[in-house]
Amino acid sequence: MGKVKIKRKSTLIDMTAMSDVTVLLLTFFMLTSTFLQKEPVTVMTPSSVSEIKVPTSNLAQVLVSPNGKVFISIAGESDPELAGEWGTEAIRAEILKKAVSEYNRLHPNKKVELTDADVASFAKLNMFGVPFQALPSFLRMSQTDQDKVITDMTRNDVGIPIDDNVDLEKPNEFQIWMRAIYSSGNDNLQAAMKKGEGIAVKADKGTPYSIVHHVLDNLQTLKMNRFSLMTALKTEND
Repeated sequence: MGKVKIKRKSTLIDMTAMSDVTVLLLTFFMLTSTFLQKEPVTVMTPSSVSEIKVPTSNLAQVLVSPNGKVFISIAGESDPELAGEWGTEAIRAEILKKAVSEYNRLHPNKKVELTDADVASFAKLNMFGVPFQALPSFLRMSQTDQDKVITDMTRNDVGIPIDDNVDLEKPNEFQIWMRAIYSSGNDNLQAAMKKGEGIAVKADKGTPYSIVHHVLDNLQTLKMNRFSLMTALKTEND
């Protein structure tokens, strides 16, 4: 008696549905993720047990490098209804104009002149940190050259000048910037700064406390006594 042959079934699997789900998931994560912004220097923040998240809108972030260079990043409204007037690029442009105007008032013999193109270039910067006198030449560089300059911590024209000034009639450049941010005209940003949610200080865990304390002293001189210190969540090994 002959053997009965079992009909082989096709092992072909239709992956169309799986591909559709994969694409949908990728699209979802791309649209909902917050991408890390470039910073002039990489810092490893100290650990803490705090789980309070630093806001991503209406925020002035002060970055302190291990060698004491100071940089500032500004984030505007995330609400689509307010982003037109007070979105990140719009508020950066307004703050720049106010800061330069105040600097020129205080230094009539060393005025800084910026074009509309310079203002537009500044509005696209995630983080800035050069003296006012270096602003025009810096803003007229290509993005590649700007990155090379601002990441070179050995340069004297990198970092916002800061000292132990307590005379607010003659503010230093860091104080001029922070005042301009506070008086940007965006009530929500000003309210966040008053509550301590609108200012965050970020420094490397190896940065000497004396350097960080210098920045905090300047904020307190400006009566900006409430701010956040950015940290990394402490693990069981810390």
